Amino acid sequence: MNLPNKLTVLRVILIPFFVAAVLFDEGDSQIFRYLAASIFIVASLTDMLDGKIARKYNLVTNFGKFMDPLADKLLVCAALICLVELEQLPAWMVIVIVSREFIISGFRLVAAEQGIVIAASYWGKFKTTFQMIAIILMIVDLRVLNPATWLCTWIALILTVVSLVDYIQKNHKVLTGGQM
Repeated sequence: MNLPNKLTVLRVILIPFFVAAVLFDEGDSQIFRYLAASIFIVASLTDMLDGKIARKYNLVTNFGKFMDPLADKLLVCAALICLVELEQLPAWMVIVIVSREFIISGFRLVAAEQGIVIAASYWGKFKTTFQMIAIILMIVDLRVLNPATWLCTWIALILTVVSLVDYIQKNHKVLTGGQM
C-alpha cells in the first residue's frame, strides 16, 4: 500500500463524512456546508496528488489503476446526488454526467480487454476541474456567487458531452473492431 494508493483510499473514506456534512440541516448556520466544502476540497486534492506521485515515483499499481477512477466517480456522484437532494441541481444534469461516466467506464473496460489503454483526455480533465469548482460553489451556496456557480455548472455539463464525443471519436475502433 504505497502513498498514492493510501491517498485514493483516503478519498473513499472521506465520502461518507462529506455526505453527512453536506446533508446535515443546521438551520441558518453554514458551518456544516463549509465543513462539507473543506472535505470535498481535500478529497479532490488527493485525486490530483495520487496520480502525480504515482507517475513521478513510478508507483503505479493495478490497485491504483482500478481504484483511482472509481474513487473519483464515487466522490463526484455522491456530491451531485446530494445537490439534487438539496434541490440545488436538476436531476437531469446529474443523469447526463453520471451517464457519461458509465459510458466511458464501459468503453475503457472493452478497450482493456483488447489490450488498449485509454488515457484521460484534456477535455476530460477540464470537465473534472469545472465539475469540482461547480460542486464547491454549490456546496457553499453563496448567493453572490450564483452567476459563477451556474456558469461553471453549464461549462462542466458542456465539457461532459464534449469529452464523451471526443473519447468515442478518437477510440471508435475499440467498439467497431477496427472497422469504420
